Amino acid sequence: MSETRSHPSKATPPPPTLPVLAQVKGVYIVWSAYASKLPKTAKYSLGLKIDNLFIDIIEAISIAAFQQRAEKLPYLKRAVARVDTLKVFLQLLWEMKLMDTKQYAEISEKLADIGKMLGGWYGQVIKQNSPVGTGEK
Repeated sequence: MSETRSHPSKATPPPPTLPVLAQVKGVYIVWSAYASKLPKTAKYSLGLKIDNLFIDIIEAISIAAFQQRAEKLPYLKRAVARVDTLKVFLQLLWEMKLMDTKQYAEISEKLADIGKMLGGWYGQVIKQNSPVGTGEK
């Protein structure tokens, strides 16, 4: 018998993913399809940098998901900073006319949503970690 690498039909499905992580993975898949078509000079410079930023964002969110409340903050800060940096590099790619407007808009809109989700999560963690009763009316 030959071994196949397909998913067995009776395997349990993967556990649910955090919505923000699912969003990042989805936009990374869109990016990957586009990145493979970049000219060589851009693929191995800006393209690689953008790819690494996406991977770093996925890693930071994944780690934050499994940390205690107070320990989530550095990973969420890192993810937010990487999303902001990613936006700058994507804009640069677009300004260099290496990415068309439709592709840039699609990825940028999704990154804006991801930024809002991360900002909300970060704010929630900050609020949960603040001392009770301070500043409340």
